[in-house]
Amino acid sequence: MSRNIYWCAAVAALLGNPLNTFAADDADLQSIRDQIQQLKQSSEQSNLQLEQRLQQAEKDAAQAQAAAQQPVRSSAGPSNVNSFNPAVAMILSGTYGQLRQDPAIPATGFAMNANNTGYTRGFSLQESELSISANIDPEFSGVGTFSLAPEGGISVENGFVQSSALGNGLNLKFGRFFSGLGYLNEQHSHVWDFVDQPLVYRVLWDNQIADDGLQLKWLAPTDIFVEIGGELGRGLGFPGTNQNKNGAGSGVLFAHIGDDIGIEQSWRAGVSLHETRRVDAVSVAVPDLLNTAGGVSNSFSGDSQTTGLDFVWKYSHNGNIRERYLKVQSEYFRRKENGLLTYDFTAQGVSPPGANTPGSYSVTQSGWYLQSVYQFMPTWRTGLRYDRLDSGTASVGASIAANVISNYAFNPSRLTWMVDYNPSEFSRIRLQLARDDSRQRLAENQMFLQYIMSLGAHGAHQY
Repeated sequence: MSRNIYWCAAVAALLGNPLNTFAADDADLQSIRDQIQQLKQSSEQSNLQLEQRLQQAEKDAAQAQAAAQQPVRSSAGPSNVNSFNPAVAMILSGTYGQLRQDPAIPATGFAMNANNTGYTRGFSLQESELSISANIDPEFSGVGTFSLAPEGGISVENGFVQSSALGNGLNLKFGRFFSGLGYLNEQHSHVWDFVDQPLVYRVLWDNQIADDGLQLKWLAPTDIFVEIGGELGRGLGFPGTNQNKNGAGSGVLFAHIGDDIGIEQSWRAGVSLHETRRVDAVSVAVPDLLNTAGGVSNSFSGDSQTTGLDFVWKYSHNGNIRERYLKVQSEYFRRKENGLLTYDFTAQGVSPPGANTPGSYSVTQSGWYLQSVYQFMPTWRTGLRYDRLDSGTASVGASIAANVISNYAFNPSRLTWMVDYNPSEFSRIRLQLARDDSRQRLAENQMFLQYIMSLGAHGAHQY
């Protein structure tokens, strides 16, 4: 293009005065020829310079792209969980509990259930959690989470392998894992929004249900989030019974659906079904109609079926969850058990009357909670939760009807408030106050102080 401009300028100079052109002598013609030659040389030199600049720019761009593809290395250490294989994390936590009643006393009407509160009076080191995770190969990854009990000893909380190589949205997990039922069950304790689980999780799932088995999930290829899953397990976790037998001892089905509402809101809803069998499940804290001191020892064997509903909604202004957000969630579970109850099976002789006597037993119990957590500053949150249980009315066989309470006429409940300070995603200090009315005539005010500290790399939490 530059060369054409120069030629046009030369032609224009010639045409500018046509009379003089015809009258020009040989000297003038030679001068014109020299000027044209200079213009050609100048044009070629300019083009060469432009081509050299273009080549240098292309070389610089290629070097910049290659540098951007190189992993970032820093003397400060690994910047993500893939920088060190495997990724290792440790969770340290502890509480101080101010309680008037013994936390081992079960919720009224649920003495045959687990009733593991997860806390004690006074100062206590809570369960510490050591987690190791890594990619095994292009098809498999593995996670091992080990629970370190404060009194000593170690147990496997999670230990599973999973693969997404099946394609078509399928994900297979096998080993020991938290069940996918409900909303809270898959979450580890260090990400709970309160010190403890809701009452319904305490009495129906022993705080959290984990099992040995396999899980298959399918993520639908749709614009909205649709997930369907199923599990087969040993029946290791409450309400199941760890039995030495072939086959599966428990089964779970669940489905979740969710979506975004603009950039500020999102939601998820789910349904779940859990089935298992309890065998010789023993409780030593069941009151009887004769008000036996310390309760009696009952044993139950039968089928257990639990259905559940869960819902969570989240809001953050302009989608910025680091500044402020609001989360509202709720779950409802309904369990039906049907089988054989042996009243006071450890008793010798016939004192009290009816001791060591079996009879039919069927009961439907339920519970729910509603909670909300609001982050009002980048490092501060507060939350409120209400729990309620229904112990139901049992159908009791004639042989034990005189000794087994069929209707407690009491609905356990609890109201809890918390505020926590989070200097970073790795640390949390929490104050929690609760009005616990889960045990008839034993209502109390509770206070907890808690710390949770995360050491090392830790993967992202679920929705």
